[in-house]
Amino acid sequence: MSESPPEVLAVRVTPNARQSSISGWGYDEKGRPVLLIRLAAPPVDGKANDELIRFLAKALGCRKSDITLLRGTSSRQKSLQIPATAAPKLPPLG
Repeated sequence: MSESPPEVLAVRVTPNARQSSISGWGYDEKGRPVLLIRLAAPPVDGKANDELIRFLAKALGCRKSDITLLRGTSSRQKSLQIPATAAPKLPPLG
């Protein structure tokens, strides 16, 4: 049985929120969809990135080690690699 290739997920994070949550979908400057996520962590010493991976793993029902930050370690715009099996658990685009 072959495993599905991982998916790449674009997100825009807002740190220092009251609680971590998914705000829905938005679009980047080129019109591509990005998942909007509010994080209950400050953007200091990688705490927001750690919270992003922890929160997404819980929301998507996968392990933290299954999620990889590909780009955007010091930016609000980030690209993450997530398991293909987790992609259907994302909120619907629209």
